Amino acid sequence: MQETPFCLRVGNLLPYSMSDSNTTDFKNPSTFILLGIPGLEMGHVWISIPFCTMYIIAILGNITILFIVKMEPNLHGPMYYFLCMLAVTDLVLSTSILPKTLAIFWFSYREIDFSACFIQMYFIHCFSVTESGIFVAMAFYRYVAICDPLKHSTILTNPVVAKIGLAVMLRGIVLILPYPFLGTRWPYCRTNIIPHSYCEHIAVVKLACADISVSSYYGLFVAFWVRGLDMIFIAVSYVQILRAIFSLPTKDARLKTFGTCSSHLCVILAFYIPGLFSFLTHRFGHNVPLHFHILMANAYLLVPPVLNPVIYGMRTKPIRNRLLRLFTHKGT
Repeated sequence: MQETPFCLRVGNLLPYSMSDSNTTDFKNPSTFILLGIPGLEMGHVWISIPFCTMYIIAILGNITILFIVKMEPNLHGPMYYFLCMLAVTDLVLSTSILPKTLAIFWFSYREIDFSACFIQMYFIHCFSVTESGIFVAMAFYRYVAICDPLKHSTILTNPVVAKIGLAVMLRGIVLILPYPFLGTRWPYCRTNIIPHSYCEHIAVVKLACADISVSSYYGLFVAFWVRGLDMIFIAVSYVQILRAIFSLPTKDARLKTFGTCSSHLCVILAFYIPGLFSFLTHRFGHNVPLHFHILMANAYLLVPPVLNPVIYGMRTKPIRNRLLRLFTHKGT
């Protein structure tokens, strides 16, 4: 017995008028329709409260990091440049999805232009890959700083950091170009309804009435060979870091360094685990409730931009002290 395509199964769950009006035969529709979080439509307004709160925190937190690093000459060094790269990436990631998602939640503005959908897809996945690369670069920085502290200032100079940042950015730009390049060339028929809150790659190309094996296999390549290698490199770096931590002479030094590294690992896991879950669910998780899948897909793009300024920024003593001085001067 042949399985009913996913897009049609979603269409059958919709009210008859919407399903009927969007399942006629057409090619490359002018707009797509984003459903938000299917199954939780009645709670969209309530769900928007934590989403909007996280977005505000992410915007304010990351702009604060950029402002403090710019205004404080003592922070013009490799580690803080990596923090600035991460802050810019988080700003782009969260802004790529939240305004449209909130428009769906608050005003039921579900339509998105065909081209705009693929532009959003490109920005989300490009900067997601870029953020993964920045995590790798930061893990390498901490590895050198902890395991070879005498040489790290000569290895990771400002020009080297700039080249690493450029390479990470170019990697994201080049690797994700095939997503919209291939996606815009498929014929889209039967439905233009995307059961998602943003234009996620596989959620969109699944609507094509063509063989999308190339897009699917390339998505697998990016997920396993790019992010998979990133995760392996980060894991190897932190294993070496932990070995160096446990060889420190005093207990206080071990606890302090371990506490810093463990908080960094929590942020990294908050980025990779929901992202990997979302990716695998699209392909294999047919029994996973759709609303849970969409919530997890949003979590891996929303939670890290909120946590990164706190863990990497406010818990960094020079940034925290500069922020306290800033508020103290305003208070006086």
